[in-house]
Amino acid sequence: MVISKNMEKELAGAGIERYSRQIIFPGIGRNGQAKLSKSQAVIIGCGALGSVIATTLVRAGIGKVKIVDRDFIEHHNLQRQVLFDEDDVVNALPKAIAAERHLRRINSSVEVEGIVTDVNFTNIEKIVSGADVILDGLDNFETRFLLNDACLKHGVPWVYGGAIAASGMTMNIFPGKPPCFRCFAASPPGCGMLPTCDTVGVIGPAPYVIGSLQAAEALKILVGSTSVNRGLTLVDVWNGTFKSIEIKVRSGCPACEGKYDFLESKFGLKAAALCGQNAVQVLSTKAGVISFDDLEARLKAVGAEVTTNDFMLRFSLDSHDMVVFSDGRAILRNSTDESLAKGLYNKYIGT
Repeated sequence: MVISKNMEKELAGAGIERYSRQIIFPGIGRNGQAKLSKSQAVIIGCGALGSVIATTLVRAGIGKVKIVDRDFIEHHNLQRQVLFDEDDVVNALPKAIAAERHLRRINSSVEVEGIVTDVNFTNIEKIVSGADVILDGLDNFETRFLLNDACLKHGVPWVYGGAIAASGMTMNIFPGKPPCFRCFAASPPGCGMLPTCDTVGVIGPAPYVIGSLQAAEALKILVGSTSVNRGLTLVDVWNGTFKSIEIKVRSGCPACEGKYDFLESKFGLKAAALCGQNAVQVLSTKAGVISFDDLEARLKAVGAEVTTNDFMLRFSLDSHDMVVFSDGRAILRNSTDESLAKGLYNKYIGT
């Protein structure tokens, strides 16, 4: 990536002051700062983890930061998601758009792009293309397996992170240098096998610590440091414990052997409960771009209450509340019934 004109000015003048405390740190220095200014980071998921990572990297002067998220902001997010405020909730903004707007005000020399979409096998390879590092701000294992496949296939290092209740973990994955994520977790856990935000909650310090560690690892990767962590780091902020364990290379790991099972998956209509949301997302890879005007007309004709903005359409009908995005995704609120969500999608939106 070529250094932007804004970033050239930053490094030549005021940027020396902006990044001075970072530049005098021996692990980065002037050369490291120049490398950061040429780099592109992609953050997938902009909840508690992603918002901590995003603000840290933008303040650090990464040349370009892409933020990919499928969701919109609600009041319960404000307890731990540091990039958002009450106005974002009132304005019904998608997280990626609100994050982009806030981050551009933090550092105008960094190119920030918010992308409102669900990450799936149809778009993951385009999303990781051109990135120097990918950071995981996700809330589900299935997408992480997909991310692992895409990053290994395209040679992009990525930083796994997860946080729940008062604890969390993070690990760096490097293409061609096992272990990978599937060495750590061979396959996605079954439904109900792991605790969720709905069942055990989450306190802000847990994702703040894990997100900060992820951002630190990303900085090390981008400047070419030899101090990158190759173990799995586990933190419990409530009990005050911090440890690192070695993850062994798993014999016969498909991803390490170049078999990208998750990239090759294909599906039509898929539903999944969203962590901490009391909501279900429905995704149709065949939907294409939805016309809000046409959908609004159809919904109003059957008595639905409809509101729209540039990013999403929201409607209420027969006690059901649903949000529809232009890429064909929909979120059924106040329910975890995946069958109901699929049925309503088929009924009112179609496939």
